Amino acid sequence: MDEQRENRRLQRRELRARQTEAERRLWNALRNRQLAGWKFRRQHQLGPYIVDFVCLAARLVVEVDGPVHEQQQEYDQYRDEYLRALGYTVLRFENHDVFDDLPQVLERIHRALPSRPE
Repeated sequence: MDEQRENRRLQRRELRARQTEAERRLWNALRNRQLAGWKFRRQHQLGPYIVDFVCLAARLVVEVDGPVHEQQQEYDQYRDEYLRALGYTVLRFENHDVFDDLPQVLERIHRALPSRPE
């Protein structure tokens, strides 16, 4: 494994270890195929980017944005365009969405999924 690939693997591992509380809450609701039987991965690499959550079969990316994203909106827009060009749908939620109304967040994710897992 080359050095850059190993560094990315370690970066993903570190991101999983220090998830935000909002990411942790959403992950607890998505893991183990709890959302309509769909498998989600967390801190998964797509191209040069590491996404918070992805359902590969449905080509759906879910991002949970904290305060840092207010300063990087242009970067996030470019990143989302890149992911959409790969055929992914990108849903973004702010931390307070997850804290204040997790059932609504899950409903929006569910509506973005095809009717059945493949």
